[in-house]
Amino acid sequence: MTTTTIPERADILIRRAHIVTLDPQNRVLSDGALAISGNRITWIGSSTDAARIVASEVIDAYEQIVMPGMIDAHYHTGQQLLRGKLQAIGRKRVIKLPIWKNYLIPWESCLEPEDVHLSGMVGYSDMIQVGTTCFAEAGGPHPDEMGRAAVEVGIRGFVSQSTVDQSANIGATVPSNMLFTHDEALEKNVSLVNRWKDGDRVRAWMSLRQVIVCSPELIRDIAAEAKTADVKIHTHLCEGSYEIDYTAEKFGLRPTEWLDSLGVLSHRFHCAHSVLLSDREVDLYQKHRLSACHCAFGNYSIGHPRLVEMWRRGIDIGLGTDGPGGGGTLDLFQVAKTARIGQQAIHSSTLHWKDPISAEELLKVATQGGARALGIFDQVGTLEIGKKADILIARTDTMDHQPMEDPLFVAASVLVGRDIDTVLVDGRIVMRKRELLNVDVERLKARLQERMPIISERFERLIA
Repeated sequence: MTTTTIPERADILIRRAHIVTLDPQNRVLSDGALAISGNRITWIGSSTDAARIVASEVIDAYEQIVMPGMIDAHYHTGQQLLRGKLQAIGRKRVIKLPIWKNYLIPWESCLEPEDVHLSGMVGYSDMIQVGTTCFAEAGGPHPDEMGRAAVEVGIRGFVSQSTVDQSANIGATVPSNMLFTHDEALEKNVSLVNRWKDGDRVRAWMSLRQVIVCSPELIRDIAAEAKTADVKIHTHLCEGSYEIDYTAEKFGLRPTEWLDSLGVLSHRFHCAHSVLLSDREVDLYQKHRLSACHCAFGNYSIGHPRLVEMWRRGIDIGLGTDGPGGGGTLDLFQVAKTARIGQQAIHSSTLHWKDPISAEELLKVATQGGARALGIFDQVGTLEIGKKADILIARTDTMDHQPMEDPLFVAASVLVGRDIDTVLVDGRIVMRKRELLNVDVERLKARLQERMPIISERFERLIA
């Protein structure tokens, strides 16, 4: 983590901070300093030694916590503007289940390209303000507009296309603009990845919405194209009992087993939720190095997520918000706290096990785990020399943070997104003292006021 050679110059020097590295040694430096040149961390050491470094910009982070950025490993950009809308509808009439079929896909179908760009600007700005520096988009409409918004906000991310080529299995009609033929779905995925392949901060993945709405032929072909392009496939897996019923009745296998029978499983599959897994399916995750995402706000209403077991078995699993539809907030600090409570409820009540997973370990799931799940742990997820400078600087000046006996404990158990003061992504400051540097917030709010009534009216007509 430290080097004996102190650089003479740096672009940015952060000093007098509590540096929570989350590196393999779990080191914390009080009165620490960190140097950045270009988009990478070039040195970490003491503030005393840092006095020798000449930097273009010096950030005095006295008594603040400096830590890696959080990674949202499962997010729906197209659902950002739905925040609170279903709850408002539910106060007027009974909400139809399942939500994804009756509301989420119909909502996404109502979005024009400019609406998805607006969703991205709102959502990614929200992420920066609560300490998320990277996201994995689950797959939605107009993904190029998501990418454009991510570039403008300055966040790191992977965008993808909602991919559905069959609808007869869900007992409802998928809006025509969300349903593709096999060839259309394949072409949209391949061309999207190609358009963004030269991106650094923002790139594209392929996507399969879920097994129940994707044909076996499309699943095989997307897997083959993902291998050729060396990109991940974002999907929802074992999120609902309907998936298990579908593959069991049609193929005599559980969802993960069925995908295995197709010969498509590999480390390229990124499987959101992954709640209703059998022992055999967890074995397949480990065998084929599938990655997963635990969305704590919603997963405990589905079943008993096997987060602790998967993490301890070395399965690449991160944390995700699932977008505003998951729990309202995009604050991964709160997701981690919810995950800990849920795992305690599952394990402690049956095993008399007080602390099945610590807050500190869950902070690693939200950073290291997310980076591993997205296939970028060699670049981000910890504060180490040579890694990209995706960094949070958190305030610790309220009584809620005192006493500062253990900065790692405070980072894991006390901090929430609104404590984040300054954010760097790829070595660039994107938020300083809570002010977004790349976003005109007032103009963004004005766009929201203008577009929300138009989208909402279109949506209400569709679900009436």
